[in-house]
Amino acid sequence: MPAGALFAAPEWPRLRLFRGWRRRGYVRVGGRRRLPRGLGSALTLALFAGIGLYGAFAGGHVDRFRAENGTLSDAVARAFGFGIRQVVISGLAELRPAEILAAGGISPNSSVLFIDPAAVRQNLEAVPMIREASVRKLYPNELAITITEREPFALWQRNGEVFVVAADGTVIDFLNDARYTRLPLVVGDRANVHSADYLELLDAAGPLRERIRAGSLIAGRRWNLIFDNGLEVRLPEANPTAAVARLAELEESDRILERDILVIDMRQSDRVVMRLGVEAAAARAEAAKKKPTSAREADI
Repeated sequence: MPAGALFAAPEWPRLRLFRGWRRRGYVRVGGRRRLPRGLGSALTLALFAGIGLYGAFAGGHVDRFRAENGTLSDAVARAFGFGIRQVVISGLAELRPAEILAAGGISPNSSVLFIDPAAVRQNLEAVPMIREASVRKLYPNELAITITEREPFALWQRNGEVFVVAADGTVIDFLNDARYTRLPLVVGDRANVHSADYLELLDAAGPLRERIRAGSLIAGRRWNLIFDNGLEVRLPEANPTAAVARLAELEESDRILERDILVIDMRQSDRVVMRLGVEAAAARAEAAKKKPTSAREADI
């Protein structure tokens, strides 16, 4: 080949086949353009399919199908044996299995094949009662869920609302379940973060513990104990457990909780001040009137 001559590449068979296919598979329209044969039939079928889909959506058939059977992909997966037949849940203490399934978005229409473990875990950890969760697929038809619950420690009443709190004072949820009414009740600002101190007072109360209904934190420094008969015991800021132990001794010796007493003030270390109820105060006043006021009256 002479120097400087242009190299002409041969025409590839692939291109010849394409040209031949173009000649055989297309028809001439208007003398210039070629359209594939069967295009009209395909467009007609597509039109009817689109009308059918529109009618399904407009008539609510798709929504009805999803409500009854889940997504189409889940329905197909279940048909091939990938439906969720068993969910193994470990770590439950206060929560119920039905609550876990509802919170995780797991239903009989779900399938192991298409369920997203990360999304289920995120849904579960959004529940205040759940501190941590893990979700695993076990093919073909099982889920394994492990959760770590926040342990309810006390009830905290503030501004008329009652919350369930953990040991560190973290608010778990509103009190909306009778299961938690057995927990100790603390009242007042920041009483939730001092609830462990209140439980120490309950331990020091001994047999009186069952009669203490609540602890009210005053100014964030000291506690008042509220008993089941309405009696209020005001404890000192310093060494309140010793005051509670002394109160238990007074109950054992004098049965003070059975008397008509409204308030017992134990804030002073050397004395106990009591405020009587209305009837006890009236009886005491009447007894004072009858008491002799002089030596002569005493002789009469």
